Amino acid sequence: MAISTGQQYIDRINRLQSDVWHNGKKITGKISEHPAFSGVMKSQAALYDMQHDKKRIDLMTYTCEKTGERIGTSFLRPVKKEDLEKRRKMIQVWAKASFGMMGRSPDYKNTNIMALAAASDILAEQGPQFPKNLLRFYETARRKDLSFTHTFIAPQVNRSSMHYESEDDIVAARIVDKNKEGIVIKGARLLATQGGITDEIIVSSSGLKMFEEPYAYAFSIPSNTEGLKFICRESFTYDPSPFNHPLGSRFEEMDSVIVFDNVLVPWDRLFVVENIEVANNLYSKSSFKPLVLHQVVSRQVMKAEFVLGVAQLIVNTIAIGEYQHVKEKICEIIIALENHKALLLASEMGAKPDQWGTMVPDLAPLSAATLQFPKVYPRFMEILQLLGASGLVTIPTEADMNSPIRGDIDQYIQAAYSDAESRIKLFRLAWDVSMSAFGSRQTLYERFFFGDPNRLTQGLYFEYNRHQIVEDVKNAFGI
Repeated sequence: MAISTGQQYIDRINRLQSDVWHNGKKITGKISEHPAFSGVMKSQAALYDMQHDKKRIDLMTYTCEKTGERIGTSFLRPVKKEDLEKRRKMIQVWAKASFGMMGRSPDYKNTNIMALAAASDILAEQGPQFPKNLLRFYETARRKDLSFTHTFIAPQVNRSSMHYESEDDIVAARIVDKNKEGIVIKGARLLATQGGITDEIIVSSSGLKMFEEPYAYAFSIPSNTEGLKFICRESFTYDPSPFNHPLGSRFEEMDSVIVFDNVLVPWDRLFVVENIEVANNLYSKSSFKPLVLHQVVSRQVMKAEFVLGVAQLIVNTIAIGEYQHVKEKICEIIIALENHKALLLASEMGAKPDQWGTMVPDLAPLSAATLQFPKVYPRFMEILQLLGASGLVTIPTEADMNSPIRGDIDQYIQAAYSDAESRIKLFRLAWDVSMSAFGSRQTLYERFFFGDPNRLTQGLYFEYNRHQIVEDVKNAFGI
């Protein structure tokens, strides 16, 4: 099969008839036609179609070494630096198509799967079947070009470090039974972005450092597995009009709580079962983190470029470029963007093969970039608000533009260097990025994309090799 078309993706998800709840109602019929999901599914379908573009096919795909089929580049296991460069360029083609707004475009989880499969022998401690399960899963995923969401966060009930749940009052999803067919999971997990509109969901205890074996697991199951339920938040696609909501109408990915009502996970779907050490090692001892961060930072670069473009358009349109504070604000975005690009390229320049022969980008610059973006992105949004000022709330709708008051709008909402319609389109775009429900969710999303920034800071502190630097200072001054 290899690379999917957009229509194949949409047809597959519609056929699943997964148990998805939105606004108090179970979704029936074709989920691709539901207002809360139609925009993002069309946008995701367009990404799949880009893999078939003859002008881009050599970048967007590679030839499978086993079958000779075309496989999406996001599944490519890099073995040389040129592979990392190809992956980055492919990721950024998709990211540019969504202006960086789709944090869970297929390349994100495809990269996750590839990174784990490349180090599958970590699982051998549990038995030889578990590495085989993971490798078979990777092969199936890339051959069928499947789409994935994931969940690994416990519900936000009690974040106390001393909190332990009772077996009689289960909240966080845990193993409650094992039998000849597999394990049984009961409870809930957060936070599945694109939940209900992917072929499968990957579930793991990644990063949780669980101290109880019933919480230590990793597996992937189809989104329509019996007992699996997706409870969605309110949709931020309030209006399907691309004029009124130029981003939200197209890229609203949706987030969902996942409920496991005694879900059976077959043995051949399992990668980790009740093994705390292996559950942690799968992520900490593999090259998962640098490979995934390489994808994340590649997307963030394109998002930062987009924000810079919007900000500069505001400056040009209402002629505020002569002011020193405006130039300073634009330069803030430029500096952050160039730092991010430099860190990304530095990670590739410093790439080295790991023990499995996978070419792995240098983690240090990627970790620095991942800590930088949650701080600069909210500042980007503040800059857009400061530049746009009242213009961000005086924005007529598409209906206004087609009404008897159009003459007034053309006269009084024009700009120094554009007509009223162009100005309104720009300011609606800036509003949708920085102020709408969709835009506010994007800001929160980037704040916590790879986890708690404080925890990430602790990780960088311990991971960053400063030994030789310290020795140089000691030796230079006889300390």
